[in-house]
Amino acid sequence: MIDTNLEMTDKIGYLLFKKGIIDAAMLEKALNAKANDKSKIKRNLAQILVQDFKYDHDTIFREVAILYAFRELEVHLDEIPPEKLNAIKVMINGAGDQMKSQMLEHKIIPFMFDERIKDKLILAAIDPTDRNIPKIAFGLNAKKYEVLYIRKKDYEKLIHTILPPENVYLKMMEEAAPEIQIDKDEGTLDEDALDAEINKSALINLVEGALVEGVRRGASDIHFVPKAANRTEISIRIDGNLQLWHVQEGTLPEAIIAVVKDRSQGMDRFERERAQDGFIQREIDGHIIRFRVSVLPMVGTELKNKFESVVIRILDDRKVIRDLEKLGLTGYSKDAFHKAITQPQGMVILTGPTGSGKSTTLVAALYQVIDPTVNVLTVEDPVEYVIEGARQLKIGYKMNFEQAIRSILRHDPDIVLVGEMRDRETADIAIKLANTGHLTFSTLHTNDAPSAVARLYKMGIEPFLIAYAINIIVAQRLIRRLCPDCKRKVVNFDEVVMDAAKLNIAEWRNYNIYEPKGCDRCGGTGYKGRLAIHEALYFTKEIRQIIVRSGIEVDEERIRAQARADGTLSLREAGFEKVRLGLSSIEEVLASTSED
Repeated sequence: MIDTNLEMTDKIGYLLFKKGIIDAAMLEKALNAKANDKSKIKRNLAQILVQDFKYDHDTIFREVAILYAFRELEVHLDEIPPEKLNAIKVMINGAGDQMKSQMLEHKIIPFMFDERIKDKLILAAIDPTDRNIPKIAFGLNAKKYEVLYIRKKDYEKLIHTILPPENVYLKMMEEAAPEIQIDKDEGTLDEDALDAEINKSALINLVEGALVEGVRRGASDIHFVPKAANRTEISIRIDGNLQLWHVQEGTLPEAIIAVVKDRSQGMDRFERERAQDGFIQREIDGHIIRFRVSVLPMVGTELKNKFESVVIRILDDRKVIRDLEKLGLTGYSKDAFHKAITQPQGMVILTGPTGSGKSTTLVAALYQVIDPTVNVLTVEDPVEYVIEGARQLKIGYKMNFEQAIRSILRHDPDIVLVGEMRDRETADIAIKLANTGHLTFSTLHTNDAPSAVARLYKMGIEPFLIAYAINIIVAQRLIRRLCPDCKRKVVNFDEVVMDAAKLNIAEWRNYNIYEPKGCDRCGGTGYKGRLAIHEALYFTKEIRQIIVRSGIEVDEERIRAQARADGTLSLREAGFEKVRLGLSSIEEVLASTSED
């Protein structure tokens, strides 16, 4: 029973209880914690709920801001001019190290001086009730000040833009600046000399620094490529394109690769003749990040060296999309996909090359159908993202992919995700799962949706099984998104490009079409981020009949024609839709898609 005098004794608790954010039991626990709080500065109920009971910070403090009439600062980074961001940076750095560390610790930003009232400083804080605010205002020599509430996620975006986090590993490496001597004599690799290089902390800092830098820059992969006996190039893949990040001169490539292996689980440093797969996990900027490591032997320029290429895939669960609306599906593709995944049974297939976002789309689809009443099983090798509410089977040397697939039916599944249909056996079991009352998700490597039907047919899957087990096949590609800060309107269309794309210039002048320019925020590329385009082949009655009547081979052209009649757009047409919306450029779509 809640005390009727609660509103008088704790306004925050009363408000949160009244709004249903906390229940009576939690309120009682929080009040007890507040009464017994031993911290030097007595905390209010909101602070206790967030710090001790792990409630979402923004959910709690937004209500606190409303209760005490703090205005909310809405941050749109793309609308804040660079000179203003620089002014905030100068103010923070000019306050001295002690004051700067206090501002960062308590997440308080001196945002601006009030334009109407001279000498009045606007401070933005994720907790506007923080008792350190007056001390910080005094330290900034503010005669008057006002406190605004800023959401924690908005604060983090803003502070990372103003003060990008320092890569401590690279700093340590620069400070050490080792001179590494290399034995130029021909012959076998000297393992003792290699050990001496490996043990130099500079190489560990280089590898760890590359991991941190890749995550912070939003890269998908990090590449370590030996180029000569004493040169290794490190590149990172951003928005689908490799960019050279660092060149390590004067160091044996074998030493750098050995450090990568030592920092990974499941790898043998002394094995240099075969492929190896490993795993790294790190906490970076407060988030657990997983890395998948692939090592392949490669041909070197000198007999003495045993070169290996390393690619590290960055698996950041923060990039997982749970909302279908954010996938970029539009029109017919969106309606057809939603209809397909809400069926009680049948198969949903995503096709496209490696790195086209198939896994992201499948995981988003799974999150639409996962609930406590169904058993969701996934068979993936390797597992890329942890999916809450699903049982993700562990593939290893005691149970491989094929064994897991064969055993899955005995595990009472309702919904199954098969990472990839690699061969006839995998495809056969996946199709049978879909045909026996299970909703099944999987991927195939084909260029477009109709060719996925032909691929399954050539694998030996019966036409009637293909026709009646599959709900939809979606082909997907990722295209680069134009940088919102520097994209510019196309004034003169390139006639050669428009003719090659079979586009009518007069018609396209009716739209606001943009092209890349390049600025500091996008690294001069004119693009920032990527978006998906889709070709959805929904299995209508007519499509199923075409497949069932297949003879020696599937008639892909008939399927393609029927799909177009049903409303399907090709990948290129879907790309041009994004161009008309001002999200990408004509050149980018042409470079990423093929003609129908």
